[in-house]
Amino acid sequence: MARRPLRRVLVGLLATVALLAPIGWFWQQSLVPGGLSAMDMGYADFGGGPSVAMMHAGHGTDLSKLAAVPDRPADVSVNLVARKERFDIPGRGSTEGYTLNHTSPGPEIRAKKGDLVEVTLVNESVSAGITLHWHGVDVPAAQDGVAGVTQDAVMPGQTFKYRFVAPDVGTYWYHSHQLSHEQVKGGLYGVLVISPGPTDVVAVAHTYDKVRTVNGGYGERRVPGVAGTTVRVRVINTDNGPMASWVDGAQYKVVAVDGTEVNAPTQVAGKSVLVTAGGRIDLAITLPATAIRIGLGGGPTTLVIGEGDAPTGREPPGPVDLLTYGKPAALPFDPSAADRNFEYRIGRRPGFFDGKPGLWWTINGHQFPDVPMFVVKQGDVVRMTVKNTSGQVHPMHLHGHHVVVLSRNGQPATGSPWWVDSLNVEDDETYEIAFLADNPGIWMDHCHNLPHAAQGLITHLMYEGVTTPFHLDGPTGNEPE
Repeated sequence: MARRPLRRVLVGLLATVALLAPIGWFWQQSLVPGGLSAMDMGYADFGGGPSVAMMHAGHGTDLSKLAAVPDRPADVSVNLVARKERFDIPGRGSTEGYTLNHTSPGPEIRAKKGDLVEVTLVNESVSAGITLHWHGVDVPAAQDGVAGVTQDAVMPGQTFKYRFVAPDVGTYWYHSHQLSHEQVKGGLYGVLVISPGPTDVVAVAHTYDKVRTVNGGYGERRVPGVAGTTVRVRVINTDNGPMASWVDGAQYKVVAVDGTEVNAPTQVAGKSVLVTAGGRIDLAITLPATAIRIGLGGGPTTLVIGEGDAPTGREPPGPVDLLTYGKPAALPFDPSAADRNFEYRIGRRPGFFDGKPGLWWTINGHQFPDVPMFVVKQGDVVRMTVKNTSGQVHPMHLHGHHVVVLSRNGQPATGSPWWVDSLNVEDDETYEIAFLADNPGIWMDHCHNLPHAAQGLITHLMYEGVTTPFHLDGPTGNEPE
């Protein structure tokens, strides 16, 4: 009779092992190895183009050599000192976070097209390290500022110098790409404007620990304006989700998206415009005799231009549809003659990610780091279908390139060419986009809801024959997201 209880115990143990063994295997397989190189991630997707042997460290062109910076004095020279410290949010009080030159946002950088911009980054007290990524600026790969891909994180006491020629007029911004989901939110960001110098106003929206600000201040912030003049308002969204922007008290035109001018913009009244996470929208407004208000997602934080009382309207019921806004214009390449055709399918499934259970993002059915690496060669015309069935919105950001939207949910674009570097992809939306592979390097292609990127919604665009000597985690401590 004693054998029966023992047998039951053994059967129970075997059943437990049979249950836990697969879970343990999936847990172990989910661990992201330390010292991982972008060269060894996932699998190569050639998009129907010619297959090539993936290059490894020591062979091919070292990405750190792709600087393409003339040996000449800088036209714009800026020193930025990064610190972890308390700083003041006007209208709200002090908060703990990160600063550049004791302020957040950091100093606004202004340059003209063709200027050589030189930024010296000094890390005084950001313990985890820092980099600077020039969001939306198609810089040479070595200047892209991504820890573990284009450089090592700049640790306390270290200095790094960025040098690039300002390539295109437009509205841009810069931010840390080391632990970006923490450091950007905490204050390591600033504005970069490449402009011949028209009258303009910056409206950079940022949320510090649930406090929505514009240009670093909480509540109603004011700037002067002269009636009858036309002002360009550069709206920048540094947060993790999309934001509606609008104008109370005047009509406006959408004159640029993500740094690219809109062809033949028309007057807008009674509508908002969506600014996705990381995105920028330029609004042209002829100022009336009374003050106007720029709505920034609702709530008390707004930007008022001019003197006196401004209207206090609500968000308009519908947005400008950039798929049909403006008039068509010729593209610099033929999307119908694509050399590569990729799919970027965003999903979600339960499981483990780096040893943690949960619901995790997938790309083409795979979890990071076992995701597709999109391989191109210089000069390729590239088409990509971005499809989102994950249940959440994703602001998708490709480094080093601007893409043109061809269609949304099968509806062709009929307005001005809609060029973006940050594309808002809602759940159950499908976009067709295209671009010219004209900037060799290894480029992140990720969700700019930065916690999503930290949870694995990230892959790379990789140029044939380009390698990187940099690695994630390990002794360098590189953690780009």
